[in-house]
Amino acid sequence: MASQQSYPSNVQLPRKLQRPQYLEVPTQNIAAIDPELSHVPVDYVRRGLKNQANQMFAGIAAIQLPSTMHRSQLHHTQTLTIPIRPSGPSSSYPTHILALSRSSTSSDSQLTLVATHALILASNCASLPRLPPSPPSYGATASLTLPVLPLTVPAPAAFPPLHTFLYTHSAPQLLSALLPAIPASFLSTLTSSQALRATLSSGPALHTLSAHLMSSAPGMGALTSVAQNIAAVWRNAVALGVHDPELWHCLDLAWEVILGAMNLGAGAR
Repeated sequence: MASQQSYPSNVQLPRKLQRPQYLEVPTQNIAAIDPELSHVPVDYVRRGLKNQANQMFAGIAAIQLPSTMHRSQLHHTQTLTIPIRPSGPSSSYPTHILALSRSSTSSDSQLTLVATHALILASNCASLPRLPPSPPSYGATASLTLPVLPLTVPAPAAFPPLHTFLYTHSAPQLLSALLPAIPASFLSTLTSSQALRATLSSGPALHTLSAHLMSSAPGMGALTSVAQNIAAVWRNAVALGVHDPELWHCLDLAWEVILGAMNLGAGAR
């Protein structure tokens, strides 16, 4: 376990975000969704899905999904029929609805609903079980009936940034979600994993980003909230078994920057 470092407001944060033991994505989970991909390398599947991200996002945006569902509905709801807004012909509709909670015995009465595509989860999340099949959708229709999949994650509220990353694998997009007010001029330099690693190994670059964040965030309470959100995204990634190197470089960078900003903020008090 990483050593703990103390910050104001009695917040205890680990010095490093530990990476989980590497697990291969089960190829049989991908083949169960699309048998034609049974012998296709997982990296190739991910690249193909990344190229379809815009169509899949358009499909998600087209469905009128409520944001939550009462936990009691899970006992008698295996599918949801959802109205569809008009969308372009290239839209790729989601295949499942995730009903997120912190645990199966959580006291949360409301579950967070997230529309998703089974292949995205199956090709990126090594710790997920095989997803149940989804009925195919054909042609223009006024509604879509999708299976509801209960899923426990450590932090449902912090699921969206990770979920989006599984589609786009975009480091700038993820970092902008993790670190508010991060300079657009910096994000534009992140054209490769090498650029991420170079920033991580550069003390001056990290200090500049930390100082910018510290001056942009209104006080230590805001910085603490940023740190807690980064840690929540990390816990979700660990729980789902996401082992994308770009993701971990982003989490490491965001963590170094926020800890640096909190140290600067504490020193300025």
